[in-house]
Amino acid sequence: MGSTKIIAIVLIVAGVLGLAYGKFTYTKETHDAKIGPIELSVKDKETVNVPMWAGIGAIVVGAGLLLAGGKRA
Repeated sequence: MGSTKIIAIVLIVAGVLGLAYGKFTYTKETHDAKIGPIELSVKDKETVNVPMWAGIGAIVVGAGLLLAGGKRA
């Protein structure tokens, strides 16, 4: 399987997941402090909304790459 096909499949899967869920959340550490034996850290939850056009665009580009890669071989 060529790298073009792998990229195409990843784009299609990412596009479908983006349309299905619409957003994703991740946690990042923003502050970290050590005061003697005590360690303090602050973790913030960040949410990223995935626009519908981005999901559809990823599916279209992935399908285009998949079809173009199949015609070359």
